[in-house]
Amino acid sequence: MMNQLIEFSINHWEMVAVFLAILATLLFVESKGGAQGLTPSAATNLMNNEDAVVVDIRPEKEFNTGHITGAMNIPATKMQDNLKRLEKHKETPIIIVCKSGITSGASAKDLKKAGFSKIYKLQGGIVEWQSSNLPLVKG
Repeated sequence: MMNQLIEFSINHWEMVAVFLAILATLLFVESKGGAQGLTPSAATNLMNNEDAVVVDIRPEKEFNTGHITGAMNIPATKMQDNLKRLEKHKETPIIIVCKSGITSGASAKDLKKAGFSKIYKLQGGIVEWQSSNLPLVKG
């Protein structure tokens, strides 16, 4: 197996070089100013032990179909306009939640730029939360 990998790498060094460049770029972009990802169980621990604030960035209509208990709904498109609502939580852990964990990074970066220090994002978003059989509230 290892010999085949080495042989492939030698024969196709251009493809390997491009792959490594893309991988390095991806790792760099993700680490730069991004928020740490939390599993649903790690998020629950943070909520229970450090009174973390959950900010759900999905549109209001989606939020009302089911959200984490106590979550604030601040749609991603309105984050800049709603920073004042979060001002009192500047030193509190904030967990950003979206539908599938993909769009929460941009909102997390906005909050970091605005001076919030403890920003996290829920890995897999609400979809992962539900598949972990954790409760959602409606309305």
